[in-house]
Amino acid sequence: MVCETDFYVPVTFPVIDISLLSSEDELQKLSSVLRSCGCFQVIGHGISVEFLDKVREVAQQFFALPVEEKQKYSRAPNEAEGYGGDLVVSEDQVKDCCYRLSLRVFPEDQRRMHLWPENPADLGKTLHEYALKIRSVISDLSKVMARLLELEENSFLNQFGDRPALEAKFNFYPPCSRPEVFGAKPHLDRSGITVLLQDKEVEGLQVLVDGTWRTVPVIPHALVVNLGGLMQVMTNGMFKSPLHRVLTNASKLRMSVAVFDEPEAEKEIGPVDHLVNHTRPRLYRSVRNFTAFNYECFQKGKNSLEELRI
Repeated sequence: MVCETDFYVPVTFPVIDISLLSSEDELQKLSSVLRSCGCFQVIGHGISVEFLDKVREVAQQFFALPVEEKQKYSRAPNEAEGYGGDLVVSEDQVKDCCYRLSLRVFPEDQRRMHLWPENPADLGKTLHEYALKIRSVISDLSKVMARLLELEENSFLNQFGDRPALEAKFNFYPPCSRPEVFGAKPHLDRSGITVLLQDKEVEGLQVLVDGTWRTVPVIPHALVVNLGGLMQVMTNGMFKSPLHRVLTNASKLRMSVAVFDEPEAEKEIGPVDHLVNHTRPRLYRSVRNFTAFNYECFQKGKNSLEELRI
């Protein structure tokens, strides 16, 4: 589990045991990675090996269905939710080599059930249970992160409102022999926190750290945590949201499952007041509907955080 810096000095990709966050050593380790790169793997999350494998299994079963069966759940034009390949945003675009099934899980009354596959029969039940577990992980991490900045523990959660959204995205990356094609182009997440279940065997996720792309190694039953752009805004730049991408593999397919939180659409998100002072002035404007703003910036090849910077 090593990668290299620009000077070819081996460094370890951070792994945090979240069952040990009552330990000062583990807390300081977490604080360091949040302030430096904003991406790490978590163990000690309490989700069984068997259940994580079940999540992978239903994803694999869905993507193995005939094309016409999967297309029953196709997303509408200009919509993110549903099944489909890379969204086309320009005529000269090189499309990502990826198919996705995106579903809103919470709030439950916002589910578009006509987009939830009936086959495999247990996909819906499995996703619901998995999302509950990941929502708990996100909540616990949000509280710890607030305490690390000497804030009230619900400071970040409260900004998202009483009915925050939780989205799930099943990603399928088929083998691709064109090295110039990405599984996912470099981008920032629109979330506060994203939790990713990686493929058990095939690497592909890379994170930009200090100007160098680092491959996130596979730890089969760890979860990858990636801070979204909203967390960098709320912390006034103290915690980092990393640019990341997914590489393709010439001979092997790869799958992953991402779950991420979003605030109520009309909630205005900005730096927490206690993190703005005369020594650290406000770095970002407040924003509503960061999901749409982030996507608009992505279409234009711009960094949404730089666009919000004061």
